[in-house]
Amino acid sequence: MLEDQIVQMWSIHARIQLYFLNALTPEQLSVTAPSKGNSVADQFAHTHNVRLMWLKASAPDLLEGLEKVVKASALEPGVLASALQASGAAIEALVRRSAESGGKVKNFKPDVVSFVGYLISHESFHAGKADMSLRLAGLPVDDKTHYGMWEWGVR
Repeated sequence: MLEDQIVQMWSIHARIQLYFLNALTPEQLSVTAPSKGNSVADQFAHTHNVRLMWLKASAPDLLEGLEKVVKASALEPGVLASALQASGAAIEALVRRSAESGGKVKNFKPDVVSFVGYLISHESFHAGKADMSLRLAGLPVDDKTHYGMWEWGVR
């Protein structure tokens, strides 16, 4: 039961990341942050690539068919969304496997619940950077999307 709830928590979060990405226009995806110059698309690519890093360290068998995203700004939005969807599903498999086999994630301490918390925190930080970059550029996300990101019960 608890294992299913942990997996569901990850799954909802991953869908919300996709919901945010899919709401963005190509113009919004190309907006760069005032600091390092990473684009909004780069923030999502980084999220995907960090997922792959953890899969490589914790469950390399789940990496099959997944590739690192480079030059995210040059990608079509659908390609980036497909990459995020695939890496999200692979992380979901890792979380389920870890939850069902005692709660440990290889190369991460202390446990699978903390691992999911870590990933959600990390990815939310980068989504926040993307959102702030859009606001500073005068191209904010619409209110429907902003509020929709908090609707965990329907995502």
